[in-house]
Amino acid sequence: MDPTALFFYIFSAVTVFSALRVVTARNPVHSALFLVLTFFSAAAIWLLLKAEFLAITLVLVYIGAVMVLFLFVVMMLDVNVDSMRQGFWKNLPVAAFVGVAVVLELAAVLWHQFGTVKASYAPRLPADYSNTKALGRLIYTEYVYAFEIAAVILLVAIVAAIALTLRRRPGVKAQNVSEQVRVRSTDRVRLVKMPGRPATAAEPAAAPTAASPTATEPQK
Repeated sequence: MDPTALFFYIFSAVTVFSALRVVTARNPVHSALFLVLTFFSAAAIWLLLKAEFLAITLVLVYIGAVMVLFLFVVMMLDVNVDSMRQGFWKNLPVAAFVGVAVVLELAAVLWHQFGTVKASYAPRLPADYSNTKALGRLIYTEYVYAFEIAAVILLVAIVAAIALTLRRRPGVKAQNVSEQVRVRSTDRVRLVKMPGRPATAAEPAAAPTAASPTATEPQK
């Protein structure tokens, strides 16, 4: 067997297995780690297809930034897995019907699109071929409208996430950056002079000091 085909089958098997474990793992942290493995395997397949720019982008952006962020968020949330499992068997028939429908639709599309195409490897490219340049020309010419629509959707998602986070909710403390910037040292701490306590006959008088005793009292 050709080494390229062998590596393709190995990486494809790892990708399919890790993708299944993403949705079947009981621990959310394990699901995130299996998703990282899925991205690595997909990047390896893109390398076999001579799409080096897409492979390194997948590794740096999704694995190096997005998935690490997801993993930290999942670990910080401390998700209660037992409460998430409640109602699983009740919703299983609907979920199975939707899953089977999605699989059949994808299978029909793939069979109609690639059923008559013979298997072939990536074509040989000239030495001065730039994968990044070709991808950029294709995105900003043929798929420019789809690219702009995706950018608008991501922008709306970012604004919605910020709006949901910054909304005023009772019982939740929030920072006011403008007030924190305008604060002065006199607004935080105030020096108050305290009269000294007179010494009694039982205890000796304290030695005189150069300055009278003071105490700090935080301003309410």
